[in-house]
Amino acid sequence: MNYEITGGNLPVVLIRLDAGEMVTCESGSMSWMDEGIEMQTEGGGVGKMFGRMFTGESLMLNKYIARQAGEISFASSFPGSIRAIEVTPDKPIVAQKGAFLASVGNVEMTVHFQKKVGGALFGGEGIIMQKFSGNGLVFFEIDGSAIEYDLQPGEKKIVDTGYTAVMDASVGYDVVVIKGVKNVLFGGEGLFNTTLTGPGHVVLQSMPIAGTAMKLYSYMPHPSS
Repeated sequence: MNYEITGGNLPVVLIRLDAGEMVTCESGSMSWMDEGIEMQTEGGGVGKMFGRMFTGESLMLNKYIARQAGEISFASSFPGSIRAIEVTPDKPIVAQKGAFLASVGNVEMTVHFQKKVGGALFGGEGIIMQKFSGNGLVFFEIDGSAIEYDLQPGEKKIVDTGYTAVMDASVGYDVVVIKGVKNVLFGGEGLFNTTLTGPGHVVLQSMPIAGTAMKLYSYMPHPSS
């Protein structure tokens, strides 16, 4: 298997499968493919199906199996970036809800609950995230541009809520209250920031969908009440 990510800020990943290889995605994600690649839809059990629903993904998964060598593609659903991140048995990955695009290899997606109350209630990524474990390659949708950091043990990155896209499961996640009454009332940053603590790799996104939607909404005409 090899792949290419192209398309600029309207990205698509082109995956070239050899005969017998397989790629997994949520239902409806495939954009186009060559003849000779077959689709199989499965749920994987009631628990896994509802787990995917809680993380913003579809109930069912599609598996595309190459009966002969061919290409299959997956396009992003929002202007932004696509990142391919390797998952190994000793390096699981945690991602925001809805970030999963496709995976190759023996990768399992499960629900990841934020352990700390602050992160669960006030982090822009929400109480429920996705955890990917096993051995393979996962393709993620990133809102806007992707900015990546390798945090050293104890190194912290303070992030506005909603800007965290993907991170190693080893990265600590918590929420801190912005100090100072004037900062809270007039700073325009809200009450909380997310704190990420190393060690581990972090992928941040420059244009969270929720924030972009609110910005666009403010410019839309609204009917008079």
